[in-house]
Amino acid sequence: MGLTTCACVLAGADLVDNKNGEVVEVVRPYTPISTNDQIGSFDLLVKNYGDNGYLSKHLCQDLPIGGCIKFKHIDFNIKIPAPFTQKKIGMIAGGTGITPMVQALHAILGTGPEDQKSKTEEVTLLYGSRNKSDILGGDMLSSWSKAHPQFNYHDVLSHEPDDSEYDGLRGFIDKEKIERYLPKPSEDVIIFVCGPPIMYELLCGPRNEKEVKGVLGELGYKPEQIDDIIG
Repeated sequence: MGLTTCACVLAGADLVDNKNGEVVEVVRPYTPISTNDQIGSFDLLVKNYGDNGYLSKHLCQDLPIGGCIKFKHIDFNIKIPAPFTQKKIGMIAGGTGITPMVQALHAILGTGPEDQKSKTEEVTLLYGSRNKSDILGGDMLSSWSKAHPQFNYHDVLSHEPDDSEYDGLRGFIDKEKIERYLPKPSEDVIIFVCGPPIMYELLCGPRNEKEVKGVLGELGYKPEQIDDIIG
């Protein structure tokens, strides 16, 4: 597709507005999880929000096999395209914010195009979800962490029932977890962040301010060591 690492495409469809019954064009950005080496098709990881999500429900439930949907390749604000030069990379993802991280991991782990392969020696992902059923691409990420010793993957579940068999991290991605699992601030480190606005604000501070605030600011990370990976 000729996309820069972590870039998105726009998907669009004409759908019925549940509130007034009118047909409207619904457009949403999605980051493919396949690489540019894949010819003739591309893969999307889409969370089905049911009736709360117009386009996601259309893609996951209503669109028949062989049906059509519009896609548009756009210029997007990718601040640090692959190959990445940092020796250590920390990733903080929430919900569907995992998809650009998957793109970055292709470059870091050497599973993407040759010209995007990075020399990163260690990458750690903290992935926040409500519960196990909300984890997107969990099996794929787990298999990558087993196949690539330099990749450390940790789920963080905020609402998983106490009596479940899940034995991973619980709560939210907070100061204690970042200090324990992610690389410390240095010239050879960068932290990628992608998730809902409230997560970004708590971890990094307001997007319209250059100074790093929030938890990452308290831990000493500088602006050049933080990248809100999709803009």
